[in-house]
Amino acid sequence: MGAKCLHFFFYFVFYVGTIFWRWQVINKDYSVNEEIRAKEVRLIGAEGEQIGIVALKEALKLAEEKNLDLVNIAPTATPPVCRIMNFSKFRYEQGKKEKEARKKQKVINVKEVRLTPNIEENDFQTKLRNAIKFLNAGDKVKCAVRFRGREITHQSIGEKILERIAKETEEISIVERRPKLEGRNMIMILAPKQ
Repeated sequence: MGAKCLHFFFYFVFYVGTIFWRWQVINKDYSVNEEIRAKEVRLIGAEGEQIGIVALKEALKLAEEKNLDLVNIAPTATPPVCRIMNFSKFRYEQGKKEKEARKKQKVINVKEVRLTPNIEENDFQTKLRNAIKFLNAGDKVKCAVRFRGREITHQSIGEKILERIAKETEEISIVERRPKLEGRNMIMILAPKQ
């Protein structure tokens, strides 16, 4: 019997702690009702009308009369700006707006095409087709020529290869970063034209 009670107690503490943590994360930006620590506030009514500067107790009383919450929307202002509103409805609408904004975001990936200074024509055409496919999909392309051993002494060959890729794709891309040597790799970045 004692072990079951102890197990239930720890479960309950964990559950309540999780709820409290989530509540803190959701409410981290706004102070609500009794959490507001100011003597007087600039009050905005439920319909958006300016009420003016009032004492905190009076503002809480007005919010309570309308069965709404007093929310501190601008804590850094002097005096803080508070609004009478339904806070849970406001929080729900904010979550919906954030979710909608995330849907509309376009994630741009960077795809890589690796080449060598002594690449054959067919291999070059294959790499070029891949780069064009990536650019048409809206992704950036990082073209890298890897120099092995003594090939590093012929950097101009790698630069010519990258310039050729840039020229072949100039209708659908812009060169975001010119060819530049980084260690044993010469890198150029192409971005799709908007």
